[in-house]
Amino acid sequence: MLPEIGAGLGNPWTGEVMLMLNGEPQVAKLTLGALAELEASMGADTLVALVERFEQGQFSTRDVLALVVAGLRGGGWRGSMGDLLSADIGGGPVGAARVAGALLARAFALPGDADART
Repeated sequence: MLPEIGAGLGNPWTGEVMLMLNGEPQVAKLTLGALAELEASMGADTLVALVERFEQGQFSTRDVLALVVAGLRGGGWRGSMGDLLSADIGGGPVGAARVAGALLARAFALPGDADART
């Protein structure tokens, strides 16, 4: 059985993070296209600012949802923010925040950075 919060599942070497969505495991990954979509959805904000907010624990629910949607879409999910708003996310808000943080860490990890892979 898969754990509800899958920051340790998926292929960490390719940036994958698993998320339980409505009881089904979903692959999330911040591909270049997903990052571009994330950047566009954030308007004037930069990805660097988003990473800094997560590092400082100053992220908003909007930040978490935007990251999760972008990651899910990078993993092949075809839903929208509206779909995610009514979905059951494994681990609830804390689980979603953990997945969002893992997505960022894995997307911007340098080769050999073992801390981002766990």
